[in-house]
Amino acid sequence: MKVRERIEEQEMKLLSPFAAKSRDAVRDTDDPPCDFRTAFQRDRDRIIHSKAFRRLKHKTQVYFAPGDHYRMRMTHSLEVAQISRTIARGLMLNEDLTEAIALGHDVGHTPFGHAGEYALREIIGSFEHNEQSLRVVEYLERGGRGLNLTVDVKDGIANHTGGNKPVTLEGNIIRIGDRIAYLCHDYDDSIRAGMLQPKDLPERVANVLGTNPSSMITVMVSDVINSSQGLPEIKMSAPVRQAMDEFREFMFEKVYHSPEIMPDRKKAQYVVLKLYDYFMNNPGRLPQEFLDREERWGLQTTVVDYIAGLTDIYAINLFEALFVPARGARMSFSLQG
Repeated sequence: MKVRERIEEQEMKLLSPFAAKSRDAVRDTDDPPCDFRTAFQRDRDRIIHSKAFRRLKHKTQVYFAPGDHYRMRMTHSLEVAQISRTIARGLMLNEDLTEAIALGHDVGHTPFGHAGEYALREIIGSFEHNEQSLRVVEYLERGGRGLNLTVDVKDGIANHTGGNKPVTLEGNIIRIGDRIAYLCHDYDDSIRAGMLQPKDLPERVANVLGTNPSSMITVMVSDVINSSQGLPEIKMSAPVRQAMDEFREFMFEKVYHSPEIMPDRKKAQYVVLKLYDYFMNNPGRLPQEFLDREERWGLQTTVVDYIAGLTDIYAINLFEALFVPARGARMSFSLQG
């Protein structure tokens, strides 16, 4: 018996009847099965080895150019995976599927976090990072061939946020695990940045969830496991869900929409806008691999794909190269004057 077949048999015996099983996984294009890895394990590996995942280490979570100890998009994705796997294990659901969705859920995120996302949405009328993440794994990776992920992983990535829920419980774990991760870890980073103190938390949030990021994660993860045991749904108890919702409102007011962050966000949005305008007017300056896609996808989509894939650092350097005179040029101009 092959290792993969043994793992698949263990899943059938040990996992919850509500769990997704690797043996049942389907791809749009059939791949020969691996001797050692299940379908969901292969998806996880394909995501980890993708260029889009590697770029997340240089994409903003909340703070721009924050320093070594603040979260970036990759750190966030790893933390979502850890939190979500803990929930999946507690509920005897498929950890490999859960991990694959968690690692892939943000691969379509723009430079500068949600500031970049909002900028592209304003420019073209509709842009959602979850939809772009699905586009990355379906069409853009591997030179335009995509990663050929299983249907369940792609569904979890596409529906980790927004109005539609994933078809699997593992995908629904990511919807909650993502929120737990970004609230607690952005709160932790905000304390480090001097924007918040534990005493600033609303009373109900402090009383129900606590004031320490680690203990807050423990409370919410434990509640999800205890509230969802034996049920075909992923849920929280009313008191913890209400505290989490209030925590989220607090973070939006005090951090995500804070006047202290807005100047940098406006600058980031300006960079995205100027890059978009430039490449729409100068499509020949796009990298060749994107020029090769223009006939299939059209110029606007091709430009959006390129800009959405940029890291913060690359976008800033590109903006400077295109729009900011070099120091030597400025010095020469002043001497001529």
